[in-house]
Amino acid sequence: MTLLTSSTRSTKRRFITIAAGIAAVVGVTLASTAGADSATAKPAKPTVVIVHGAWTDASSFTDVEKILTKDGYPVLDFANPLRSLSGDSEYLASFLAARTTGPVILVGHSYGGAVIGEAALSDSDVKGLVYVDAFIPAEGESLLDLLNSAGPVDPTQLFDTIPYPGAPEGDVDLYLKKDAFGPGFANGLSKAQQASFYAKQRPITFAAVNEKASATQSWKSLPSWYVAGTQDASIPLALQLQMAERAGSTVTEVKAGHLAMVKEPKKVAKVIETAATSTK
Repeated sequence: MTLLTSSTRSTKRRFITIAAGIAAVVGVTLASTAGADSATAKPAKPTVVIVHGAWTDASSFTDVEKILTKDGYPVLDFANPLRSLSGDSEYLASFLAARTTGPVILVGHSYGGAVIGEAALSDSDVKGLVYVDAFIPAEGESLLDLLNSAGPVDPTQLFDTIPYPGAPEGDVDLYLKKDAFGPGFANGLSKAQQASFYAKQRPITFAAVNEKASATQSWKSLPSWYVAGTQDASIPLALQLQMAERAGSTVTEVKAGHLAMVKEPKKVAKVIETAATSTK
């Protein structure tokens, strides 16, 4: 049995007191450091949500996404149904509510531009819009209205029409004819790229391209940026610039066709990142 002398007990008490003091100091220091780190931490970068258009899918943004991801931006692809403007917009609104938190930048290509214009105001976290060779309809305009304003369009020369199950009377799926796809939709890309995109094109319904835009157009109140392909054979440059000017968009022209994000991914990514850093 070991006996503690009064001197030993006194030394032990002093040691416990000192240890407790050190622990308290360390705890305060760690808490202070954590607070400083929290105070100086950079805010999370906005999530970039990409909304593809008709006759393509999210793979057309693959190179753009690689750049954004490398630069620290979270990226989500929206699987655009291409069934109806109102229905696709409602689906995007539901997607934003369920799959995003914090600031969002919406990117819309072609028909996807009309979809983001309808859906963005459903989520207050959406801070900016980026249009890439995209439609920006105003209330009461359809995509066909906008295209016809630039010159008459002959659907029989452009589309293969395919019935689909459960379609409303008179509605069909529209696929771009092979002779129209390369020169009209994927011009400026290699033959291999054209063939690849043609093989996996996704159809859009006639009802979707003929549906009038609603009064709820987010470009009226949100900042927007527009990438205009100067060689776009699907949406004439003059029409792109007219829509962009009406929306008050900051315009960047690139030497590319309708798939500018495939031809010039660095320039498209730069515009998206500019939008992300310019909004709060």
